[in-house]
Amino acid sequence: MMTIDPVRWGSALALVLAWGGMCAAMLRKPKAVAATGEADWLVVYASQTGNAEYLAQQTAATLTTGGLSARAVCISSLDEAALAGATRALFIASTYGEGDSPDTAARFAGVTMAGNADLSQLRYGVLALGDSSYAHYRGFGRALDGWLRARGATPLFERIDVDRGNPDAISAWQHQLSHLAGTSDAPDWEAPAYGDWRIVERTQLNPGSAGGPLYRIVLQPIDGILPDWEAGDLVQVSAPADPALPREYSIASVPPEGGIVLLVRLQRHADGGTGAASGWLCQGAGAGDSVALRVRPHARFRLGENARRPLILIGNGSGLAGLRAHLKARINAATLENWLVFGERNANCDFLCRDELEGWVEAGKLARLDLAFSRDGGETPYVQHVLAAHGDELRAWVARGAAIYVCGSLQGMAAGVHEVLVSALGSEGLDELTGQGRYRRDVY
Repeated sequence: MMTIDPVRWGSALALVLAWGGMCAAMLRKPKAVAATGEADWLVVYASQTGNAEYLAQQTAATLTTGGLSARAVCISSLDEAALAGATRALFIASTYGEGDSPDTAARFAGVTMAGNADLSQLRYGVLALGDSSYAHYRGFGRALDGWLRARGATPLFERIDVDRGNPDAISAWQHQLSHLAGTSDAPDWEAPAYGDWRIVERTQLNPGSAGGPLYRIVLQPIDGILPDWEAGDLVQVSAPADPALPREYSIASVPPEGGIVLLVRLQRHADGGTGAASGWLCQGAGAGDSVALRVRPHARFRLGENARRPLILIGNGSGLAGLRAHLKARINAATLENWLVFGERNANCDFLCRDELEGWVEAGKLARLDLAFSRDGGETPYVQHVLAAHGDELRAWVARGAAIYVCGSLQGMAAGVHEVLVSALGSEGLDELTGQGRYRRDVY
């Protein structure tokens, strides 16, 4: 999977700035906050792929370095009562898709922000992450800021908007923190350095497809030292044509396989050119070329506490990458209650990883494999139609404790799947799964 999604940006994490100054008025000890325990500062993150969470952790660490008590908490654990008990809060808010809140903020946006809480005691700041190529750039961050003001909260400083990890915007946030934390000994915000990798295998998986060419690309580190990662994690690739803006891809393999496997669709522009990263990976990079790559943890899409649960995996196109890694990890761990629902265009051209998936079914390692090929004229052309047709089985799996992971396109597939899940499980039931970490999405 590749995306330049509003929350997927890496360059901003490579900043290391000094901190200074102190705002003496901020030293008063506030009332304890239910969501965080005894803490001077509530640092709230609304994150989808982990960037907002990372920045929140760094923000809390910086405040702690300055002698303040701070804890970073997910917005999913925050309710009206917790906000009513807080006097100082910093919000780091991603925007997902076309102005939507991240999945973790769905309940907060739909319930808490629909209320009329009196937040006149609260002083706050907002860092709004987004991508100006989307029509509703940093929409959730703007809505959150507007709601806080409308409920009487007082901004410590004007909202800071971040466009695709703009370093100047992150620097402005760090500058504001310097006045709050009063320390020049701030924790390191620098992202890991890129490593040098080499493509050792490149195979087109869909020759003859009506869609863009999709390649299976295997990379290995030139120094021979393989980093650690988990199923669900991502890589960032810095392409020579645009090194300042790394592209992110879901990892389709697990470390015991000896290399990082990506499923990359070649992106073509209207002028005939190719995407900076997909063109480099699919066509440009030769056997002797070095590919700048680093692994980025994606905690929200890891298995975590779902490792031993039954697992329903749903995706389309190159979204199979993240799902395939989960299947491989579970098969390696002899956790075999797995159900994959996958969709593409035509069975004869676009049945990705067919031999492997069918082999897992025959070996009893994949309990169910349901397919949807939209151009083949079947009764269930898309994955959401497959789910709807198997509603009883879906509910039975969820009743046994299954988790649901969705990977692929946000528009169409993921939106359709979400509607079917709401219909099958009820909106409250799906909200409960989300709160339990049993409904997770990596969509773009």
